[in-house]
Amino acid sequence: MQQDIEDMGPVDYLVVEFPGSRMTGEGLPLLVDLVERGVIRILDLVFVRKGPDGSVGAVELREIGEESGLRVFEGASSGLLDQGDLDEAGAALEPGSSAAVVVYENVWAAPLARALRRGGAQLVASGRIPVNALLASLDAVETAPGGAVTAP
Repeated sequence: MQQDIEDMGPVDYLVVEFPGSRMTGEGLPLLVDLVERGVIRILDLVFVRKGPDGSVGAVELREIGEESGLRVFEGASSGLLDQGDLDEAGAALEPGSSAAVVVYENVWAAPLARALRRGGAQLVASGRIPVNALLASLDAVETAPGGAVTAP
């Protein structure tokens, strides 16, 4: 197991809310494509629903429906997520909404991660910049007095 961990790329998670529990499946083919091309590997995929009273519970894929196309991920469970994780994800949801909690390995980065580990490097921080924050920052630079540089 230790060798497998040493060979892995960075692992991330996403919590994607579906307001009103409306899941269209529109992004599903793109997720499947990322897996099939070896860009990511799904370690866990769990759906949760937040009730009107604030309770949070897991939703079985078979409850979502065959037409969703999600059955391809049935059994994608590494055991990394527990009820505490689902409760934490649920805390970010509006009552009456559902969410997908996805834990995935960035397979594309595994060779770099292995090389860095062999060289004694270790990850000490990571983060993500929300797209809205990035766009706001770029807008601020473009409108700054003093002639910000803009692309042609």
